[in-house]
Amino acid sequence: MQNNVSVPQFVPQFVPQKGQAMKLNAVKVETIKVSDKRQEIPDALCVGLYLVVQPTGRKSWQIRYRASGVHRRMALGPYPQISLAEARDKARDAQRKTFEGGDPVAEAKAVLEAAQAEALSDRDRIKTLVADFDKRHLKGLKSGAQALQFLERFVVAEWGNRKVQTITKRDVIDLLDKIVDSGRETTANRVLAHARKFFNWCRERDVLQLVPTDGVKAPAKEVSRERVLSDQEVIWFWRACDTVGEPWGPLGKLLLLTGQRLNEAAQITDGEIRGDLWHLSSDRTKNARAHDVPLSNAAQAILRGKARVPGKPGYIFTTTGTTPMSGFSRGRDGIARAMEVLANEGLPDGADPVEIPHWGFHDLRRTAATGMARLGIPVRVTEAVLNHVSGTSAGIVSVYQRHDYASEKRAALEAWGRLVVELVEGKADNVVRLEARA
Repeated sequence: MQNNVSVPQFVPQFVPQKGQAMKLNAVKVETIKVSDKRQEIPDALCVGLYLVVQPTGRKSWQIRYRASGVHRRMALGPYPQISLAEARDKARDAQRKTFEGGDPVAEAKAVLEAAQAEALSDRDRIKTLVADFDKRHLKGLKSGAQALQFLERFVVAEWGNRKVQTITKRDVIDLLDKIVDSGRETTANRVLAHARKFFNWCRERDVLQLVPTDGVKAPAKEVSRERVLSDQEVIWFWRACDTVGEPWGPLGKLLLLTGQRLNEAAQITDGEIRGDLWHLSSDRTKNARAHDVPLSNAAQAILRGKARVPGKPGYIFTTTGTTPMSGFSRGRDGIARAMEVLANEGLPDGADPVEIPHWGFHDLRRTAATGMARLGIPVRVTEAVLNHVSGTSAGIVSVYQRHDYASEKRAALEAWGRLVVELVEGKADNVVRLEARA
């Protein structure tokens, strides 16, 4: 019976003699016996080329030569990444340079130092720092992508290759003036805001000592008077409220749906809700007139979904349970930033960032009033919804006209609530569009 046990093949190992040049070949390089000491084996077929074998078995190539009477060594790289043939080519090329009066080690060092100098030079360039600002700061912000768009389109485009330390206050003002002169005043304000944050970040990291945006005023005054959100802005606003969540998101939505004043909505209590009616006593309204606000289905849904913080006063919009919401500018700014992020999502490369003109919470009241007018709601009914004592409700009419327009107000707010929901859900093709007013 034949035995099928295989007999391992004997692979001879190359044992070099210390200090002796050997005619190296691929087999010898591969099978050289590892010693407990570092070995440097000269190649007899290529003057100056050495195979270096570490006690760990790691192998590499090295060349030796003399330049200007000085003995030099230069590593060529590891084996097997660099084969014997490649090592010989590199060694002969280096030797050829020395015969011509060159010095490969000095040349390699010069190339490395030049690369390091260039890297250090690029380190403080605007384009490099903006990329680092994005990586270390902007990427952690919801509005980071939109801020980066402004910085790349204006700051990097203008000063990308300049050292940040060379940017002066005059440079900043000149850039802003150029943007304003092109008719984009709001954009100029945004560029200044984002540039100021970037330069302040550079100062925090000790890249800058003086910030060129210090003392630079916004080039244009943004006025929210007569501001009405467009259809698209209403959509962005609603979705931004979803993004920011409690408590500002629900409050913003209720302001848009009801058209009531900010303080009146912010201080609403569960005790004021009577079924589908919100009752404001005279001491809760600006004009000291009691006011009933019919709650549309959309408004009721907002109130039902609002998380409650327990407290004796029963405030619906509160973080403490004892006091109503405050810090309105901070809340508005959070929603506005989220709107800008949504507005700039999916823009093609090179497109101008979408600019959303400044708006305030009071503009939601104006937007609701304008929306009801576009839906054909009579002015008198809209004024009744807003509890507005002016225009058709002033003077002799306010004395003798006691009709409270309860049913008309309910129909108006329900129609407005449906329009908002249809806009957000993309089902408003058959309704009259709202138009933004500057």
